[in-house]
Amino acid sequence: MSTAPTAPFTPQIRLYQHWLAEHRGLQFDDYDALWRWSTTELDAFWQSIWDYFDLRSPTPHTAVLQRNVMPGATWFPGAQVNYAQQVFRHVQPAHAAGFSAVVSRNEKGRAVELSWPELRRQVAALALHLQAQGVKPGDRVAAYLPNIPETMVAFLAVVSIGAVWSVCAPDMGTHAVLDRFKQIEPVALIACDGVTYGGRDFDRLAVVAELRAALPTVRHVILHTNLAEEPAAVDRALEAAQPCTAFSTATARVDADTAAFEPLWLPFDHPLWIVYSSGTTGLPKPIVHGHGGTMIVALALKILHNDVGCSYRPNSWGERYHWYSSTGWVMWNAQTSGLLNGTTCVIFDGNPGGSKDQPDWTTLWRFAAEQGVTFFGAGAAFFANCLKAGVDLSTCGDLSKVRALGTTGSPLSEDAQNWGTAQFRQLRGSSLPLPLGEGRGEGLPEPSLSHMGQQPGDIWWCNISGGTDFAGAFIGGNRELPQTPGRMQCRLMGCAVEAWNEQGQPVIDEVGELVCAQPIPSMPLYFVGDTDNRRLLGSYFDMYPPGHGRKPGGGDLAAEAGAVWRHGDWLRIHPDGSCVIYGRSDATINRHGLRMGTSELYSAVEALPEVLDSMVVDLEYLGRESYMPLFVVLRPGLSLDDPMTAKINGAIRTALSPRFLPNAIFQVAEIPRTLSGKKQELPIKKLLLGQPLEKVINKEAMANPGCLDWYVAFAAEHQARQPI
Repeated sequence: MSTAPTAPFTPQIRLYQHWLAEHRGLQFDDYDALWRWSTTELDAFWQSIWDYFDLRSPTPHTAVLQRNVMPGATWFPGAQVNYAQQVFRHVQPAHAAGFSAVVSRNEKGRAVELSWPELRRQVAALALHLQAQGVKPGDRVAAYLPNIPETMVAFLAVVSIGAVWSVCAPDMGTHAVLDRFKQIEPVALIACDGVTYGGRDFDRLAVVAELRAALPTVRHVILHTNLAEEPAAVDRALEAAQPCTAFSTATARVDADTAAFEPLWLPFDHPLWIVYSSGTTGLPKPIVHGHGGTMIVALALKILHNDVGCSYRPNSWGERYHWYSSTGWVMWNAQTSGLLNGTTCVIFDGNPGGSKDQPDWTTLWRFAAEQGVTFFGAGAAFFANCLKAGVDLSTCGDLSKVRALGTTGSPLSEDAQNWGTAQFRQLRGSSLPLPLGEGRGEGLPEPSLSHMGQQPGDIWWCNISGGTDFAGAFIGGNRELPQTPGRMQCRLMGCAVEAWNEQGQPVIDEVGELVCAQPIPSMPLYFVGDTDNRRLLGSYFDMYPPGHGRKPGGGDLAAEAGAVWRHGDWLRIHPDGSCVIYGRSDATINRHGLRMGTSELYSAVEALPEVLDSMVVDLEYLGRESYMPLFVVLRPGLSLDDPMTAKINGAIRTALSPRFLPNAIFQVAEIPRTLSGKKQELPIKKLLLGQPLEKVINKEAMANPGCLDWYVAFAAEHQARQPI
C-alpha cells in the first residue's frame, strides 16, 4: 500500500460542479437547482456524466435518450461498452501508484491481496477458458460463490466475453438457488466446495451436485476449493465434484494470449447480469440489467454521491472502499463497482457479528482498522447491533482513516446514527477542524454545519436507499449538505423521485408513494421469461395511468410514454430536500385515520435495550377496525411480563402517539426474515388474514423458515377468534 501523504479529499460532487462550470458554463445556486436540472434536462445531464468520466466507445452514440418511455427507454444507441473494459483502464496507473485492486479476509484470517495486473491476468485466463468451452455472448453463467476475490474475477471474466452473470450466495439452500437458476438456463456453473460462517464450516459439495443434476443446460462446471486447503483435501473436493475444472487451473494461464486479451465491445444495452427480487411469493423475478446503464449509473452514484474516489488520484489518494455484503445482496454488486473507478475494494467474507456462541460486533471494525479502510459501509442493522452490543470503537484499533460511513438495506435509526457520530467524535476529538477540502472551494457556497447538533469534523454518513430492481439508489448522500440523524440528505442527480399522494400528486413534507417520474439508464431491460412484459409492468408501473406525472413537478406526457416507476416504499421529502423512508408501502399502518410506516414504530421499540427485534402488522381489512399485533424478540432470560409490556407501550406512546399502540404484544423466538435480512411483514399479514402459508411465502427465500410454525399456529388461533 502506498504511503503518500493523506489526500485533501475535496468532495467529488464539488469537483463535478467545477467541471460543469468550466466545460458547460453551468452554475447552480444550490443542490436543489442542480438536481432539478439533472432530472429535467436528461440528455444534457447524462451526456455530462459520460464526458466527465471519459467513457469510451469505438463507435459514437447517435443520441443520449433516444426514446423516453417507461419501461423500454433507449439510451446511448450506437455506443459500445463493456464493464470489464472500464475496469481494465485502471490496471496500469493504479499498479504504478502502488495500489491493490482487491484486499480480502475471511473469518479464519485467510488474507488475499490481488494486484491490478494479477486481477487482469486471472480474468483474461478464465475468459479464454470459458470461450474454449463454447461460452458465447448472451449465454448465461451461474455462480454459487461467497464474497471473495475469486467471485470478482469470475464476474469480470464472464461479462468480458459478453456472457451474462448471475450469482447466488452459498448460504442459500438448493431449492432457493434452483428457483433462480432454473429460470435463466445457464450453460456453465462456477461454484465452491463450501463456506465458513459464524465459526462453522458448511460443506456445499452436495448442493453443487444437486445443482448440476437439476440444471440440464449446464455443460461445464468450475469448482473453487474455498474450504479445502491441504493438497489432499483439495484433491478430494475436486474428485467429488467431477467432471469439473479447478478454478485455480482455469485462472492459471500465463501466455501471449492472456496478455493480449481485450474484453469484447458490446452494445450499450447488452445484458450484464441477472439479479433477483426477494421472492416472498412465487418464483423470484429474474431482473436483467445492461452493461452501459449499470456502469454509468454506478459511476454517478459511487463517486459523486457516495464520494468514493479513485485510489490513485491525488484528491482521493489511498482510497480503500469497504461495504460489507454477501453475494446474495445487491450491495455485492455495489462493492464490486468500486473497480470501475480504480478504487481498492476491501472485502470481508463471514459473519460480521462473530459466532453464535461468542458474538463480537467489533469484527468488521477491527478489520477496517487493520486494512486502513477510508469508506466503511454496512447494512443499517449492523450499526443498530453495534449500538445494542455497546461496541466501543476505541478498542478496535486505528480507525483514523475512516472518513465516511455508508448504510442501506433498511432505514437507519436516529439513535444508531447518533451512536456512530459520537463514537467517531470521541476517536477524533470533538474540537478537530474540518479536514482539508471539506466544505471549502472557490466560487461555491459554504455548507452549513450547525445543523441538528453537527460539529466540524464529524464523521459523514452516506445513507442511501435504492434497490436490486434497478441496481442503484434513488436517495442518498451529498457530502456538502447538512446531516440530520435518521434522514437521507437528498434525492440523487438524474433520479426524478417524488412522493405522491393517493391522487397521484407530488407532495412535500407528507408521506407518499415513492415514484420516479423519468427513466434512468440502469432500469431493468426485462425479466427473463417475461415475453409480454406483464411481470415487469405489474412490478413497477401498474399503479398510475400511463403518461400521468411523467414530468417532474407535475405535467403529463402522452400515454405512449408509459407510467411512472412506483418503487413500493413510503417516502417523505422534507422542505430542505432531506428524505425519510418509512418502509414498504404495502406494509404500512393505518390507525384511526393516520398512516405510518412500520420503521417509525421499530425505531421506538428497538431503542429499548431489552428488545432485540420486532415486527408489527396492521390487519385493517375491507373497512374492518384495525387490529395490530406487535411481535418482539427479547434478550435471553427476559419474559414479556406486565412491566415489560408497559415499557414497550410507553416507548411507542412517547415516540409516536397513543394512536399507534398495538392491540397486543407477543413474545416470539424469531422475526421471519428474507435471505437479504428484510422483515416478512406483508406475508405474515396475509397469513393472519387467512391466506394459506404456501401462497404467501417462499420458505426457500427465508433466512429462518423454521420460525414459521409459530406464526401458522398463531394465525389459526386468530382466525378462530376473528374470522375474516
